[in-house]
Amino acid sequence: MRFLLPALGVVLAVVGVVWTLQGAGLVGGSFMTGSRLWLVIGLLALVAGGWLLVRALRARAR
Repeated sequence: MRFLLPALGVVLAVVGVVWTLQGAGLVGGSFMTGSRLWLVIGLLALVAGGWLLVRALRARAR
């Protein structure tokens, strides 16, 4: 559990960045390109991944 939550947070944040960029139309080649839905989903995944990472790192510092 010690390494799982930070790793999950990083993966979720990276996936969120990719989805956000695809939704914004900055990364092409997918059905997600230029879709506002994937822009919003990506931003939510990015925030959730960041929150999970911060929470895991704070719990680890205790």
